Amino acid sequence: MKESFSDRLRQGSWEAPVADLVGFLPVSFGEGMALFEMEAGRKHHNPMGTVHGGILCDIADAAMGFAFASTLGPGESFTTLELKINFLRPVFEGKLTANARVAHRGRTVGMVECDVVNAEGKTVARASSTCSVLRGEAATGR
Repeated sequence: MKESFSDRLRQGSWEAPVADLVGFLPVSFGEGMALFEMEAGRKHHNPMGTVHGGILCDIADAAMGFAFASTLGPGESFTTLELKINFLRPVFEGKLTANARVAHRGRTVGMVECDVVNAEGKTVARASSTCSVLRGEAATGR
């Protein structure tokens, strides 16, 4: 039986090809929280010359996923049911930090929130995610 993501995460083993593609990395995570960072630049731009909203969504989603995964028990996994993001100010380049925290953790459903801030500490986006806890066969291989 394949180990779940939460099992691999607890062992310090995780692989996320999207992290290499976009360029974000986890700085810390555990106890329902996660901090991710990336250096945004021209390769992340949309046609208007600002960082594409999908990039901001990617770093927020990854941070929220790690925050939620840190609350899972052995053999549990999860899937995202809903993801929402508000873009608050444009980003052109520079360091971005995504700070995620589990706002609610029920037996089967949880909610995670995340602020993405620029190098000046100004919030550029706020995201939230609703997650469903998976167990047994539903968690296998995830």
